[in-house]
Amino acid sequence: MDAATEAGQTRSDLTPSEAAHAPAPNTPQFTRDEDLHAYHEMLLIRRFEEKAGQLYGMGLIGGFCHLYIGQEAVVIGMQMASIEGDQVITGYRDHGHMLACGMDSKGVMAELTGRRGGYSRGKGGSMHMFSREKQFFGGHGIVGAQVSLGTGLAFSNAYKKNGQVSLTYMGDGAANQGQVYESFNMAQLWKLPVVYVIENNRYAMGTSVARASAQTDFSKRGISFGIPGEQVDGMDVRTVREAAARAIQHARSGEGPYILEMQTYRYRGHSMSDPAKYRTKDEVSKMRDEHDPIEMVRKRLVDMHGVPEAELKATDAKVRETVNDAAEFATHDPEPDPAELWTDILLESRA
Repeated sequence: MDAATEAGQTRSDLTPSEAAHAPAPNTPQFTRDEDLHAYHEMLLIRRFEEKAGQLYGMGLIGGFCHLYIGQEAVVIGMQMASIEGDQVITGYRDHGHMLACGMDSKGVMAELTGRRGGYSRGKGGSMHMFSREKQFFGGHGIVGAQVSLGTGLAFSNAYKKNGQVSLTYMGDGAANQGQVYESFNMAQLWKLPVVYVIENNRYAMGTSVARASAQTDFSKRGISFGIPGEQVDGMDVRTVREAAARAIQHARSGEGPYILEMQTYRYRGHSMSDPAKYRTKDEVSKMRDEHDPIEMVRKRLVDMHGVPEAELKATDAKVRETVNDAAEFATHDPEPDPAELWTDILLESRA
């Protein structure tokens, strides 16, 4: 690829197929291997969430269940820009983040079905899974609560001078919570290594951003604290990774927090119990048809990188096999022993 193409400039010698998929000016580009990696990782999340939705409908998953379908490019792009040791913490739409961090799909699915082999030994369910090994700190059911905890992780990093960065995710609804701004203030005051990732999927729990937020440009939420921010196309894994690399470097270099507003979209309702009647079917279909993050990568792999359709079908088959194995494990693994009710409990002496 020549310099002009690298820069996103138009070329007259492109075939119609190449021209149709040529990058817009200044769009970052992925190599063949990077697109293959992104495709596999996003597809794993998509297929996992589809299976989780099926198991929920069968009554094998109880409680709340919030699916990440449509938003896969956000967490995969962020992880592609992070390094080992960086922490991740998020809200309750968290299965995708777990898988992106490298947590085993069997352990995640087993936790969803409340089994012994789950990451929280069957006691946490969808919203409360952790993995210290993979630097994943939850999964939090209280709206916005994870933001102050993610800031605390960043404080720990600064105190230890370990060079790690806290990637703290929240939704557009959580961005209106009070503790978020307390966290912003402390993070900037102490120049903490944290990147706040606002996943703006437009509807929070069911109310559009325009009806719920006085300032709908969430990248500006840190202005009064002096925190830089930017809006990012969260449906394109390439733009996500590019912005993530910039933000993470800012935080890691001692410059303090950074805000990334990821403009994304969830195809399903807020949770499995949400019929999502607050938006039209045409709106959802348009996003799927024109902006699906996985389909965009698939098209690039075929049209720009020359990857055979058969290879992509094989990848999908392998991913489906992984997810089916996880579901098989999660539905046959034993339930927790009743004695687990008495573990992981803090008991304070009153002597």
